[in-house]
Amino acid sequence: MTQTRCQWPGCAGEVDETGYCDLDGHPVEQRPAPAPSPTSGDSSARRGADWLLPRFAFQDPVSRVIADPVAPTGRNRRCPNTACPDPGSLPPDRSTGHCHACGAPYTFLPTLARGDVLNERYQVEGPFARGGMGWVYLARDTRLLGAPVVLKGLIEDDPEATAHEVRNLIDLAHPNVVRVLDFAAHVDAHTGQERRYIVMEYVDGLVLSEVAAEAHAGGTPLGVPMTVEHVITMGRQVLTALDYLHGRGKVYCDLKPANVILRSGADGEPGSRVKLIDLGAVQDVAERGRSLTITEDFAVSRAEIAERGMTVRSDLYTVGETLMRLLEASADRTGWGAPGVGVGVESFRRVCLRARHPDYTRRFASAAEMSDQLAAVHREIAALRDGVERPGEPIWFAPVAESFDGRLGQVSTLLEPDGRLHACPAPEETADRLPAPVVDEDDDAAGFLAGAAGDPPQRLLSKLDDSGLRSPETALARCRALLALGDVTAAAAALADSAAPAHDWRVRWHAGLLNLARGEVAAARGDFDEVYAAVPGEDAPKLALAFCAEAEEDLDTAAAFHSAVRARDHAVAAAAFGLTRISLARSSREQAVAHLAEVPARSRFHDAAGIAAVRVWCATLADGSRPTAPDLDRARARLAGLYLDDGNPAGPAREALTALVEQAALDALLAERPERPDDPGERALRTRLEAAYRALARQAETPRQRGELVDLANRHRPVTQW
Repeated sequence: MTQTRCQWPGCAGEVDETGYCDLDGHPVEQRPAPAPSPTSGDSSARRGADWLLPRFAFQDPVSRVIADPVAPTGRNRRCPNTACPDPGSLPPDRSTGHCHACGAPYTFLPTLARGDVLNERYQVEGPFARGGMGWVYLARDTRLLGAPVVLKGLIEDDPEATAHEVRNLIDLAHPNVVRVLDFAAHVDAHTGQERRYIVMEYVDGLVLSEVAAEAHAGGTPLGVPMTVEHVITMGRQVLTALDYLHGRGKVYCDLKPANVILRSGADGEPGSRVKLIDLGAVQDVAERGRSLTITEDFAVSRAEIAERGMTVRSDLYTVGETLMRLLEASADRTGWGAPGVGVGVESFRRVCLRARHPDYTRRFASAAEMSDQLAAVHREIAALRDGVERPGEPIWFAPVAESFDGRLGQVSTLLEPDGRLHACPAPEETADRLPAPVVDEDDDAAGFLAGAAGDPPQRLLSKLDDSGLRSPETALARCRALLALGDVTAAAAALADSAAPAHDWRVRWHAGLLNLARGEVAAARGDFDEVYAAVPGEDAPKLALAFCAEAEEDLDTAAAFHSAVRARDHAVAAAAFGLTRISLARSSREQAVAHLAEVPARSRFHDAAGIAAVRVWCATLADGSRPTAPDLDRARARLAGLYLDDGNPAGPAREALTALVEQAALDALLAERPERPDDPGERALRTRLEAAYRALARQAETPRQRGELVDLANRHRPVTQW
């Protein structure tokens, strides 16, 4: 089959004969059409390269054969008889013998030797690793020109069931799952019993436990330092493999770094790829009665297994634990507070923590759901790392539709005092303007609420009353509508009517909004932190936490969250305005304007950012510093390029900003020296300022406004020369 380019936006992979992308393993039928890049800097090639794992050289497979294999010690020394009454009673110092408890023969030495031939086809080279069910061997397929294959022993408690399971595994075909090719039998020279083996494709590369060990010691197993981005890419490839298995009613059960191999990319391939290499523990979802192969340090509790069996969520638990181990070995493990990626690494850590939450119900519901959050976090980290934005649509929240500019991007035709330009929006103003979670499609009222989207709050409440619908989502919709109307008490009552559990992140989000409306910022911050833990890849909880931190004057935390949101998508103007306020609070004028300059032309708040920049250039900052002459020149230049008053060359907004600039220039001049009515420069300033105020007076809406503006013009006009 001819390979075709993957249609996922920015992906550099190709769709192979299995129908899956050879780079990240997603099924081609689920992929959207490619979307154009919103900015020239965020090219498709760059975004595709984000997901590539470096190619690296790897030695000949025979070089991995262990010349002198050593029998395991400790907890791996268990009787192979699954019916043994005391499987842990084997002597600690004997590699071969009979179990004292049941008499079954056992051996911990390799059962296959170099030169052994299985099924008149597979010639053994020797052992090269040891798994949970014994030694793993390298062999050659004599019918395929000596192509390398892997032999792995099977548990023999039910040979018929084992053969059935192997046949099921042979049917698996996914680029991130090792192919099971056959199964073979051989008589064990130590015990005299026949043993069965899975025959699998040989995969060149390093198991992730080796990658982690080398990276932790300061090495570069990938040829470059292993970063969090590499770990996320590995994790998403593992998740696509698990999603494939889960879709076929199977669970992997024993994921850990030793059961995943990083296959070295060959020439012509875009990058390396991970594969699940040990399928011996795979079983049907919730299958009971079969011997389990799990690794205690990576698996859910025995109590959960006894109650629920092995499930999709128990698999995701092992993914979370595996990724946490890889994170600790990454080059970022000592850089939690490093500039740029600190919040991104924390977001990744929270994905892992949710995956391995002790409460089954609070983990991710599917591998795809976890992968989506990892993808969003990856964009966040990569953007923080190199400064190139990587926009992506939110998954669980509506897009951020507000600038939260604290009126910094607005023009007052009356030139009201600027006050504290860096003042954070009041909590009660923020409560009903933060994005709403998307409606749960499984909710009984999902269709109704979709039809009512965009209705004013009072109209929505009337429709809900008329419909008679009561569901978790209608309760949340009522809560938001009542908050918008300022009725906090009724909003709290509506939230209490929700049938969702109190720890549900949607409920916690609305609890945070209620606490903001009450002015209880610390409580709201705790609620939003719980939401951040549940959906770490979303912008909304980070923005909410940033606003709370601003309100509590925790500027470092606020800046970190605003930076994470802004880095991924510059069009989210709320983050740029937040960073501007923080820079102003720190009396950093140029940095404040730099944040505003990053709001792109595609943002509906681009003009508001320009207005804010003019005001910042003219402002007296928190430390008392006034604008300099070059600052005011920049303000005039920025003002000249603004689109104001519906494009009219003269109008109230432009005249007001002109007056603001000239007033700031006069104030700065008079702060340096006494008034000099005969100074040409001062007279020119006063003339321009008088003209600006009189222009505003001509456009005033009321006599009172006109009178105030005329008074200002008269107060500042040059002294008449007699």
